[in-house]
Amino acid sequence: MMSNSGLTTSHFVILGLQLVFAIAHSGGAALRPLAEKYIGARLYRILFALISLPLAVILITYFFNHRYDGWQLWQVQGVPGVKALVWGLSAISFLFLYPATFNLLEIAAIQQPQVHLYETGIIRITRHPQMVGQIIWCIAHTLWLGTSFTLVTSIGLVLHHLFGVWHGDRRLQNRYGQAFTAVKQRTSILPFQAVFDGRQSLQWQEFLRPAYLGVAIFVGLLWWSHPLLIVATSRVSW
Repeated sequence: MMSNSGLTTSHFVILGLQLVFAIAHSGGAALRPLAEKYIGARLYRILFALISLPLAVILITYFFNHRYDGWQLWQVQGVPGVKALVWGLSAISFLFLYPATFNLLEIAAIQQPQVHLYETGIIRITRHPQMVGQIIWCIAHTLWLGTSFTLVTSIGLVLHHLFGVWHGDRRLQNRYGQAFTAVKQRTSILPFQAVFDGRQSLQWQEFLRPAYLGVAIFVGLLWWSHPLLIVATSRVSW
């Protein structure tokens, strides 16, 4: 184990920022039925975004600026094939992270936001694609950076998404009752488990939709702009 700057304050700051984001994000999701009843679905979506997005930007900026803090646990950036593996895993992670929500017009509150009970496309692979995508992203970036700060950040992110699995299922169960119970029986949390044990079958034509093309374009743009993002966040002093 190679030592760098030890257990810096930033390790605790990132966990604190994640806790604030988790409370705001999961708490906002829990309050959705009540909030929509009084202020409507569109206004709720706007307020939810106004709270969640700035917190996410703060988290990402802080992570970029402190990613090499702490101990250097391993260093594999010079190992042949590791960079390609990390980019490949990152691309796969976004395929899970973002097509989980197909209705972009609803996210932007242009259309009336609704709660959907999906059982198609990537949901056939896993009922919680955002959790799977986040774990893959954490594995890729922790492997590449190899620092204790990145490891702590990844543990926090994974714990939040594991909580989200329970929280999301609970909210859908309360909303849809037996209909969601049936979906749970036909889907799985672990990727491909329901496919392997015969409860689900993949329909590849369901993946031929603009959302997946959009994610592919996004990954390309991210690959191109990644150095620019690092430079931009480095100009922030915290």
